[in-house]
Amino acid sequence: MQSSYYSVTGAMVTQFNKLDVISNNLANLNTTAFKRDDVVVGDFKRIFQEYKDEMPLKNNTKEASKFMNAVGTRVPQIVEEYTKYDQGTIKNTGNPLDLALKRDDAFFMVETPNGIRLTQNGSFSFNSAGVLSTKEGYPVLPATYFQNHQYITIPEDGALRVDQNGGLYNGEDDLGRLYLVQSDDVKSLLKEGANLYKFKSTDELTELGEGNLVIQGFLETSNVNPVNEMVGLIETNRFVEMYQKVMKSHMNDINSEAISKLASTKA
Repeated sequence: MQSSYYSVTGAMVTQFNKLDVISNNLANLNTTAFKRDDVVVGDFKRIFQEYKDEMPLKNNTKEASKFMNAVGTRVPQIVEEYTKYDQGTIKNTGNPLDLALKRDDAFFMVETPNGIRLTQNGSFSFNSAGVLSTKEGYPVLPATYFQNHQYITIPEDGALRVDQNGGLYNGEDDLGRLYLVQSDDVKSLLKEGANLYKFKSTDELTELGEGNLVIQGFLETSNVNPVNEMVGLIETNRFVEMYQKVMKSHMNDINSEAISKLASTKA
């Protein structure tokens, strides 16, 4: 059995998965407040040693789980995919409904059909009912939402003013405050698309009170560095090409030579 051939095949699949992550980062280069993803690559043998006692085998014995096929024990595997929450550049838009957060661990809370979610995309608007919403139409929640379940609304001829604490005003009228939270464990957040993040429990969130948190008329850009991503893209493509050459050498050269020698061997 050609264990090295399967090892190279597994390594190439890992690079394909890494290419998917890099391509998604580049595709969201101009997405407001997008946070880039990255991967950690490890080898199968180390992962196996860490989790072999938890392997669900039919006879349910730890002794049986010690069996390990020698094929591909050093195959590179994606151990973890994670999100980098470093803050992007803050740019001036002049739009009073654009809000940027000054902390990379701070989030707005919005209500979606799938439940309450977090977002750092502060590109908001008012819907037909005068409710402050995301571009997708999800209501932005005020700090009092869980007490009265009311949204943020202002009259049609009103103008929204937001202070650095997230306080909301229509002229001199106090409209409340934005529901701003800090995630105590950003690694546990799950991306859902449209710049939304799903959290496991509200126990992992801390409401942010007064502080220099919000700036009105600005938006946070993506934290993707196009130069770094292109370097990673080129590097990963070269790995794929290298693995392809190794696989071709196995199939065309080594196998052919082995078959020729076996065929010429006298009984």
